[in-house]
Amino acid sequence: MLGLGTLARKVFGTPNDRKVKSVRPLVAKINALEPEFQALSDDGLIARTRTLQDRVQNKGESLDSILPEAFANCREAARRALGLRAFDVQLKAGIFLHQGNIAEMKTGEGKTLMATFPAYLNALAGKGVHVVTVNDYLAKRDSEWMSKVYNALGLTCGVVYPYQPDAEKRAAYRADITYATNNELGFDYLRDNMKGSIEEMAQRGHFYAIVDEVDSILIDEARTPLIISGPSQDRSDLYQKVDALMPELTEAHFTLDEKARNATFTEEGNEHFERRLQQLGLLPDGQTLYDPESTTLVHHLNQALRAHKLFHRDQNYIVRDGEVMLIDEFTGRMMRGRRLSDGLHQAIEAKEGVAIQPENVTLASVTFQNYFRLYNKLAGMTGTALTEAEEFMEIYKLGVVEVPTNRPVQRKDDHDQVYRTAREKYDGIVAVIKEAHAKGQPILVGTTSIEKSEFLSDLLRKDGIPHNVLNARQHEQEAQIVADAGKFGAVTIATNMAGRGTDIQLGGNVEMKVMQAIAADPHLHPDEVRAQVEAEHAEEKRRVLEAGGLFVLGTERHESRRIDNQLRGRSGRQGDPGRSSFFLSLEDDLMRIFGSERLDSVLSKLGMKEGEAIVHPWVNKSLERAQAKVEGRNFDIRKQLLKFDDVMNDQRKAIFSQRLEIMEAEDLSEIVQDMRYQVIDDLVEEFLPAKSYAEQWNTPGLYAACIEKLGLDVKVIDWAKEEGVDQDVIRERLEKASDELMAKKLEAFGPETMRSIEKQLLLQTIDGKWRDHLLRLEHLRSVVGFRGYAQRDPLSEYKTEAFTLFENMLEGLRADVTQKLSLIRPITPEEQQAMMAQYLAQQRAAQGEPVETPAEPAPAAPEPVPAAVAGFNEADPSTWGNPSRNDPCPCGSGEKFKHCHGRLA
Repeated sequence: MLGLGTLARKVFGTPNDRKVKSVRPLVAKINALEPEFQALSDDGLIARTRTLQDRVQNKGESLDSILPEAFANCREAARRALGLRAFDVQLKAGIFLHQGNIAEMKTGEGKTLMATFPAYLNALAGKGVHVVTVNDYLAKRDSEWMSKVYNALGLTCGVVYPYQPDAEKRAAYRADITYATNNELGFDYLRDNMKGSIEEMAQRGHFYAIVDEVDSILIDEARTPLIISGPSQDRSDLYQKVDALMPELTEAHFTLDEKARNATFTEEGNEHFERRLQQLGLLPDGQTLYDPESTTLVHHLNQALRAHKLFHRDQNYIVRDGEVMLIDEFTGRMMRGRRLSDGLHQAIEAKEGVAIQPENVTLASVTFQNYFRLYNKLAGMTGTALTEAEEFMEIYKLGVVEVPTNRPVQRKDDHDQVYRTAREKYDGIVAVIKEAHAKGQPILVGTTSIEKSEFLSDLLRKDGIPHNVLNARQHEQEAQIVADAGKFGAVTIATNMAGRGTDIQLGGNVEMKVMQAIAADPHLHPDEVRAQVEAEHAEEKRRVLEAGGLFVLGTERHESRRIDNQLRGRSGRQGDPGRSSFFLSLEDDLMRIFGSERLDSVLSKLGMKEGEAIVHPWVNKSLERAQAKVEGRNFDIRKQLLKFDDVMNDQRKAIFSQRLEIMEAEDLSEIVQDMRYQVIDDLVEEFLPAKSYAEQWNTPGLYAACIEKLGLDVKVIDWAKEEGVDQDVIRERLEKASDELMAKKLEAFGPETMRSIEKQLLLQTIDGKWRDHLLRLEHLRSVVGFRGYAQRDPLSEYKTEAFTLFENMLEGLRADVTQKLSLIRPITPEEQQAMMAQYLAQQRAAQGEPVETPAEPAPAAPEPVPAAVAGFNEADPSTWGNPSRNDPCPCGSGEKFKHCHGRLA
């Protein structure tokens, strides 16, 4: 008997069905245009692009109105450039992406080609489109592959990658369509907002982005922010001393919460390590770990505990070439260059006995959520998004549309097999692999860590089963291993299959085989090689299909259903047959930590025999509930983190937009004058309070402050004694005196140099203040959680205090800029000569020459360019002297002043 909901869906269709049906008329229009575009020449396709660009950019037509023509043009260009004609389902998915949705498409349905349609359409607006991938390999591969389509349409395509030369990176962002990883896009955004001039900035705005593997990027990786940091003081000695105490840990010393991934010391643990730290002289006598002075030590102790109890080698990280490299738990890849913050990475380095890199201070940071919300329009594609539809809508305002497959899915999904112990489970897995391998069925075995993939590999090796292992250690051979995974009799063990980019094709990957054959013998004719490879491939594919297609075997359930679905989705692509099965045990992490006790008790009552598995739909449902619970908890954590980051994001936007205004401005004298007047207001308010009598004024204090902060030696004390003088009169006189002082400086330096000094000083001071502010916010964030114990909401407390800190930062900014500009002065020729003589004396001393040499006439050879004029301080233009535009820069770079520190940003 059908339920009421099921019955209603049969009659009315699901909301998803209605969305898919709604775009049918558009697809019909695109198909109707096909003959017209097939008749165009290659130049005709480019000419049509120019016409469409003109209609959008100059005549004001909307992108929606030209969608059928743009998609028809793009389909024809792809057919000619790649030999691929897009299916109707790909056009539908492309429309959903243009509308700002996530298209959920099964693996092998052609997402890479599909993305060219909305990318091309939106690029016609001339504002740049970003296609975001999960790794640099895919960014380069997809841009090379799809640039053939864009070039056939008359558009440019660029790729952004780490350590790219600045000029090349700027050119890539100027292209119509730019391929890049999420990390590089986020870092470039932060780097751009640390640059000194607009010409140096790489990105040109955030118009439209298509995110590949959108669930991996916007959800899995969104847990940790992107941070650009600089080194701080070296504390490696302290890390090593604290780490040396960790072997003394007993179970009584700490509590471990695996669900929350947290480890804390018990009272007994605190007392033990307090005694030990005092014995080692790290904690002064009479001081306890609870004293405010002990904050740093407590922090190091806690990080050492977490490093030992929560982070495991070959699971969370590997050690390669004396370096601790993190492993992405969702993709199983090494995250080269990524480090854990807050001293945790250093604690792991101390634990592993490798060189400890210095801790870093944050220079700039942004979360992926807040970076991707900068785009006017965002879209995404993946094989698995529906389970996280609520989070996509709530955080990114992205709807999820499930796009039907081109051909019906024929994969058979078995119910989970649950064993009592891990040993029995692995015995069962090896038996099933042997059986499938014997009949030639290719098998993809999914594991959750490097450790487990290598354990299973050892078991298969003992039984003489040939196989490949794909994990962070085999990162370089990734594409080859995945391409071979569909061959007859292939056995492949992989840590995770998210975002692999290379399809598992039954019988092997034709393109890869052709490339290998040509690489082995470059004299062979490509067409002949392809014909031979395709003939061999057809025969091997027939044998694989007879054996049942690709068999996906999961050795454990992941915390997230999406990751399991990604693995499962590798089988049954484009209507191929296939099979998937998950093998579990009660000792698995998910079952142990999150599985219900009820499941354990039911299995116990059934009285399972040794080596026997229980297979029942009820077990699947129970596990899915556990996974949904974990996903919900993780979503709540991310949502809470985002609420805190939103507070900082508003401040970040304000500072970054202010920097941009300063860089764009030709003349900043008005801004600088407003700042100076505000500082004068604050000084008058501080020393001559409103509603107070002249006898109560602190005029000596104001006099001293004027000399220190404004560079003004004025007769404030005498002014205060004059009849009828009030605060306003003194304020006006101070403003006039400061204006006169700045007018003299303008005359001394010259307008061009003065404008340049003002701009550089403002930018440098903003950057310094913002760095200090980020550090204060980090400290505030770490302590504000304790306010909850006092029945106060940590988030509202954070908002209030963060706003106060921001106001204080802006006040400090005004005061610093005013003080530096007031005290700056040109260096006299005599001072410049003395500084040069001092520098030359230092140079001679460094080369071992006697410092006191008799005066000799200057040699005819040109003078050497100094390394830096003595006393030169980059952050303080008052030490730069007064070089003309064509003089050597005092920093010692060897360039002219106008091209170096004196350039107009």
